Amino acid sequence: MRRILILSAFLVAVLSGRAARAQQPQPDPAKYVGSETCANCHDAEAKKFESNPHSKLALAHQGKGVSCESCHGPGKAHSEDGDAAKIFNPAKATTKQTDEMCLGCHAGEHANFDRSTHAKANVGCSTCHSVHASTDNSDKLLKVDQPKLCFQCHTDVKPFFDMPFHHKVNEGLVKCSDCHDTHGTMGKTNLRSTADQNAVCTKCHSETRGPFVFEHAPVKSEGCVGCHTPHGSQNARLLNMPSINTLCNQCHSPVAAGTIHGAGTGSQESHPCITCHTFIHGSNVNPALLR
Repeated sequence: MRRILILSAFLVAVLSGRAARAQQPQPDPAKYVGSETCANCHDAEAKKFESNPHSKLALAHQGKGVSCESCHGPGKAHSEDGDAAKIFNPAKATTKQTDEMCLGCHAGEHANFDRSTHAKANVGCSTCHSVHASTDNSDKLLKVDQPKLCFQCHTDVKPFFDMPFHHKVNEGLVKCSDCHDTHGTMGKTNLRSTADQNAVCTKCHSETRGPFVFEHAPVKSEGCVGCHTPHGSQNARLLNMPSINTLCNQCHSPVAAGTIHGAGTGSQESHPCITCHTFIHGSNVNPALLR
């Protein structure tokens, strides 16, 4: 019964969406002039657009796909007298207007953009992307390559990548977008969403992935950031603290450790905990994560 209700609700949503789209005013073909007309005045932009990823869609639809008027709107009135007010110019529009235009095509792949921290901070599509003036060699059309683009706003994060131990972002081996989805996720800081949130880290650090027969509970409950600072650190292995034992003793009381290991151990122990408890991410052999 529950499945029937869910299926019914889904069908109602689909049919409602179709009905809403059917009620939307359809564009008048007579108001469109085609990209060739636009190129008569905007020759430089037209030449650049030939190598633009958007142009591939136009070619795939015999020139009737994405074109100048797909983004700028019908151009007949503008072409007749050159009045800039008679054409949509994303550079002069509000962030919301530009975002609505871009999401008209990209809503499917960026479904969470409206709830993202970028959207809430009035950072829109044209803040980071440029259709005509991009210097990015990929198909992302970024105004500036990563990480320079991100550092223009995230100045508080930039110094971490200059620390002795850091992810190789400045060196170009890792990109901000490898870990963050700039268009929004259900998580904090636009961190990429995965079934196991640690997968953001373990996709590269596969040796820590598991699953293990004997799990280290904090890895599952707090995640990698419970012990590691993801951007950069003064400490080896990007640890949150310089002393392994101090880090461990945040959860494992030094008093209890002294009882188990003998007097004089715990936080004052001369040997790091991982000397014996080698498999700190999880073990398939020993419940105490011993080697």
